[in-house]
Amino acid sequence: MLRNLDITSLRSFVTIADVGGVTRAAAVLNLTQSAVSMQIKRLEDMLGADLLDRSARTVGLTPVGEQMLSYARRILALNDEVYGLLTLPQFEGEVVLGVPHDIVYPAIPQVLHRFARDYAKVKVRLLSSFTKMLREQFARGECDVIVTTEDEVGPGGVMLTELQLVWIGAPGGQA
Repeated sequence: MLRNLDITSLRSFVTIADVGGVTRAAAVLNLTQSAVSMQIKRLEDMLGADLLDRSARTVGLTPVGEQMLSYARRILALNDEVYGLLTLPQFEGEVVLGVPHDIVYPAIPQVLHRFARDYAKVKVRLLSSFTKMLREQFARGECDVIVTTEDEVGPGGVMLTELQLVWIGAPGGQA
């Protein structure tokens, strides 16, 4: 007899694995601790295996739980993708994103991947150039959004992050 896995129980299980405990997971999920515990118990009963190792102070995963975690993450990702695709308003069109050469990798590929997943009907055209050129293109309307590396935020800009400059050289080398 085929049985269906409960998405809510899977979400509780993944959250417990991510935060390291039932109480913390309950807070993240805005549920009571007993509700989360009952969902995990129901999932373990359905699978006929313990997923959580409750012997230590923090909750860990059993070997079966480790195996289940990978599947649970994929099931939830697919569930959330389908739900978002069918229920959220669809945006269509093209966005031109300008990014300086030196910050394209590694962040931008990850951002574009998530954006493509969440907004499948939006085409992103990536322009990579120097900050000064990107600002000029933005002013002419050739870019919809630009990410720049500057000391100060200009009018209408928003600072995303501030990173400390670090110089790295060979031991005993000269700059």
